[in-house]
Amino acid sequence: MDKMRMESVNIIAENIDKIGALFPNCITETLGENGHPKKAINFELLHQMLSEDVVEGDEVYEFTWVGKKEAIVEANKSINKTLRPCPEESVDWDKTENLYIEGDNLEVLKLLQKSYFKAIKLIYIDPPYNTGHDFTYSDSFIAKHTEYANARGYFNGNEEMNFVQENRFHSGKYHSNWCSMIYSRLLLSRNLLKEDGVILINIDEHEVTNLQNICAEVFGEKNNLGTIVWDKRNPKGDAKGISSQHEYILAYAKNKVAFMRHCKIQRPKKNAAAMIKKAKQLFHKINISYTLEDANKEFLLWLSKQTDLSGGERAYYRIDQHGDLYQAVSMSWPNKKKRQQIILFH
Repeated sequence: MDKMRMESVNIIAENIDKIGALFPNCITETLGENGHPKKAINFELLHQMLSEDVVEGDEVYEFTWVGKKEAIVEANKSINKTLRPCPEESVDWDKTENLYIEGDNLEVLKLLQKSYFKAIKLIYIDPPYNTGHDFTYSDSFIAKHTEYANARGYFNGNEEMNFVQENRFHSGKYHSNWCSMIYSRLLLSRNLLKEDGVILINIDEHEVTNLQNICAEVFGEKNNLGTIVWDKRNPKGDAKGISSQHEYILAYAKNKVAFMRHCKIQRPKKNAAAMIKKAKQLFHKINISYTLEDANKEFLLWLSKQTDLSGGERAYYRIDQHGDLYQAVSMSWPNKKKRQQIILFH
C-alpha cells in the first residue's frame, strides 16, 4: 500500500522553479530555518532582468555562496586535540620515513599547521565529487546516532533506525555545502605548502567550475599551473546530451614563479638528443654546393629510417637557418606563427 502524502504542496518552491525556468541566472541559494540550503530568488537581479534601465546598486566581482564566511571561521578556529602515535599498528616504526594519519581531515590539517607550516612540497587530494551519492561531509562530527542519520537524510522510523533511502536533496542538488567544505580545507592546505610547493586536486564535472573559482581565490589566478584532463574511457550510455567521460586534476602552485624556478616538470623526449645532434651535423655541412634544403632532405630521410620515434618527435622534421629543429605550423593559425622551435619535452 502506498504511503499517504502528509504535507501540502510547497507553493513557494514551485513558484521559484517557475521563475527559474524564465530567469535561471536569478536562482541562488540560502539557508532555510532547518539550517539546510534551499533555492531562493535574487530579487535585485530579477529586478534588473525586468527593467529596461540600469538599476542602481553597487556591483563587484566576487564568487560567494551561503556559508562562505562560516567556512573561513571554521578554518581559523583552534581545536583542543593532538595526534597520538600508534606503534602497535605501524610497520617499521623505528625506520620508516612515512607517516599515515587517520582522522577527520579538517582537524588533521589544523594539527599539522605548527609542525609543517610552509614545509610541504606536494599536496594531492581527491575530495568528494558532490555527485549526490558521495558527499556526506559535515564539520560537526560529534553527534548522536539519530542526529547523524537525520543529517544524512535517512527516514527515521523508530529506535532501530530503519535506513530506508538516502535523500539527495541536501547533497548533490546544492553547491554551498560542498564549497564551504573544500574552501576551509584549501585555506589550511595553502599554509602547509612551501613557497615552491604545488597542490593537485582531482574533480569531475559536478564541481570543477566552482573548484576553479575557489582555487583562483585561495591560491591566486596567477598561480594556476593548468588542468590535466583524464579520459576515463567509460562514457555513460544513458547520458542525456553529451556524455561526461573525463575527470580533471587542477594544479596550483603556492608561488608559480618560485615553482617554475625550482621545479623541473618537463623532461626531454627520449630521442631528442639524437635528433638535435643529427640536425647539427647536417647543418654544419652546409656550403656553396650543399644547401639548407639539402640538409632538410637528408634529415627527413634519416627520420624515415628511425623505428622508435614517437609521433610528437617526428613532427619536428625541419632544420631552420640557425640549425635548430622546428615543427611547421599552418599560417591559418590566429597567432600567425610560422613555426615552433624544437623543445621536445613531455
